[in-house]
Amino acid sequence: MTRAFAILGAPTDAHVHLGLVDRDPVAHSVLGRVVDLGGSLSAPRLIHGDAGIPPLRVEFAGPFLTPVGGYPSDRDWADPSWVREIPDAAEAGRVVDELADAGVTLVKIASNAVAGPTFTAELLAAIVTRADARGLPTVVHVEGPGEAGRALEAGATYLAHAPFSELLSADEIAEHAARVTWISTLAIHPAASTERGVAVENVTAFRAAGGRLRYGTDMGNGPTPLGLNLDELDALRDAGLTTPELLEALDLADIHDPASRLMVVDGEGDDLDFASARLLTPILREELDVRSS
Repeated sequence: MTRAFAILGAPTDAHVHLGLVDRDPVAHSVLGRVVDLGGSLSAPRLIHGDAGIPPLRVEFAGPFLTPVGGYPSDRDWADPSWVREIPDAAEAGRVVDELADAGVTLVKIASNAVAGPTFTAELLAAIVTRADARGLPTVVHVEGPGEAGRALEAGATYLAHAPFSELLSADEIAEHAARVTWISTLAIHPAASTERGVAVENVTAFRAAGGRLRYGTDMGNGPTPLGLNLDELDALRDAGLTTPELLEALDLADIHDPASRLMVVDGEGDDLDFASARLLTPILREELDVRSS
């Protein structure tokens, strides 16, 4: 009996840190694209894996933009070149222009009240406004009560993490659903932790309100899988996402683009087994053609 399978575009991990992981396993993983949210300006645009398979595509933000003394300027894992401390609007404009000219595809902003100072509302808005003017989406790391709301009011494009510091009200959820995309990163919190419970509950309400989610894992934040993170997918299921919603969150590559990676997943319809996901290699393509003929 022939087992059912689906051929899909390879998924995107919308929150990784390539400077904190071994890139080789990532290049050989089922991922088709990653978004490097905070690291070196010399991040590669493409990472090659096996011959005959399109390279892994990389988008990158370059350094974190943070207030003087803000997160993650005091973290051992953050190379000094990965952080730009912004004292005022003039410096904000200069740095955003520098990053845009260097070819970043988005701007990463730290707004972590738990770990240090955060930008004033005016300076946060100035950074977002300048990035918008340069055609760059903004991604804000929010942590601490009220920080998700401040990023929303500043006009951020994305939250780097589903909010985990506080449960948002129904009105707040509705505003977020209308104006900002959340990157999930639910599995960075231990399964039984308060933070994961809060994040999952917020995502459940956000999804019900029509909010747009992107799968992201914060790869490099601790011992995360260097590929598709099944715990993250399970957590999104816990938040109520259906298989079609998971596929949308995974932001799959265009299956018709010859430069896109493709993946094979056992099952069909709502019964896709993501644990079986593997890259569609030339050898596997031949095997599947034989099986399906």
